[in-house]
Amino acid sequence: MAGQETNTDTIAAISTPPGRGGIGIVRLSGPEAASIAAQLVCLRQPLEHARARLADVLDDNSSSEAARIDEAVVTFFGAPHSYTAEDLVEIAAHGSPVVLELLLGRALALGARLAEPGEFTQRAFLAGKLDLTQAEAVRDLIAAQTLTQARQAASQMGGALSRRVGPVKQALVELIALLEAGIDFAEDDVEVAPQAEIARRIGELTPPLTALEASFARGRIVHDGLTLAIVGRPNAGKSSLFNRLVERDRAIVTATPGTTRDTVTERISLDGIPLELVDTAGLRSGQCEGEGEGQREHLQEAEQLGIRRSREALADAALVLIVLDATEPLNDEERRLLAAVAGRPALVAVNKSDLIEADRPLPDCAGVPALATSALTGEGIPALRERILALATGGAAAEPGMLTSLRHQQAIAAAISALADAARASTGSIPHEMILMDLYRALWALDSLTGQTTPDDILNLIFSTFCIGK
Repeated sequence: MAGQETNTDTIAAISTPPGRGGIGIVRLSGPEAASIAAQLVCLRQPLEHARARLADVLDDNSSSEAARIDEAVVTFFGAPHSYTAEDLVEIAAHGSPVVLELLLGRALALGARLAEPGEFTQRAFLAGKLDLTQAEAVRDLIAAQTLTQARQAASQMGGALSRRVGPVKQALVELIALLEAGIDFAEDDVEVAPQAEIARRIGELTPPLTALEASFARGRIVHDGLTLAIVGRPNAGKSSLFNRLVERDRAIVTATPGTTRDTVTERISLDGIPLELVDTAGLRSGQCEGEGEGQREHLQEAEQLGIRRSREALADAALVLIVLDATEPLNDEERRLLAAVAGRPALVAVNKSDLIEADRPLPDCAGVPALATSALTGEGIPALRERILALATGGAAAEPGMLTSLRHQQAIAAAISALADAARASTGSIPHEMILMDLYRALWALDSLTGQTTPDDILNLIFSTFCIGK
């Protein structure tokens, strides 16, 4: 599909975020991009490929000095040596919305069409400048909130994922060609490859794909992040630990139990992993779900709502940090809480460790990993960060070309499944025509990853998530 479409219209869009800024850019792409740009501004020199030219933005189409309302820098990239493989012009003016809208409005009046979301990148994909994984990485780079996310997106833009898939795909194509040749020469009773050789070659295709699929465990977390709920009894130090992890006083902290009446959220980055921390209201002993209303009448309505939201946050969070008070014995509510997180990714922070003897053992936390911390002194906070990071990633290491998208993971899983069917068929004396059906399914799955066989409706869905102007 890529490289097979030629656009006959010229598109235009403002390619910088809405609002005021130091610089704003209007971008044009298509066969008339250069001629339209020459009419939008008064160029001081003719356009030349990959050269920036000073220009004046005029209030009208006259060349009068009094009519000038802004200066601009115009850069032209001639086809096919541009981002879209078409003639492409970028007009950088001061970031006044009035000036940018004036330029865009004039471009549309001169025959350009307003670009759809992601259409510039879609044209680059269709022209063969990018494969689909690289095009998706452009969107991920724009949306990156941590340096690790930006690095991962830049790696994908450079073709890291395509390079991991490429050798497997090449070997798969060679095997398909071998079996097709065997069918072509079937009448001559020529055996192109023995059954054992076919089985061996199919078996060699799966391990690299399995390793790639395993990278989704960390790649998904790098891409999407996780939510960590901080729960525990009132006055155990949840908000203080929350502030320590956030590294600023985000939550109100007082000595009065029950200060936090609602959930407080903040996004942080741990070694590039985006985490949304949720500080919750304290769960009082005996106030678990399922108890009658009469047992909660002494609580204020706001505190009841806070406890309800705390339980919702506990249920929804991917990770749980239970905060215990080192100066208090475990109560029934905390025991129920520890039992509730059994089998889930959870940690226990035994807080206020500065107030007890250094050699006092940690309480029995029903198998949930625990460590001593002090939000006041900072003791144990670095270790807590490391434990949270290990819990978030499951110990999976960063690697180039990780799978970060569910679409990518599903494509690899489909290829692995098809290869497994082909392997079973090859050991069961199944005709080569049937084995080829499974191998072609694996090939189509890998092609859908990079975009060669991706249906138009899937492409439209992907590019619609881009911003206009990119």
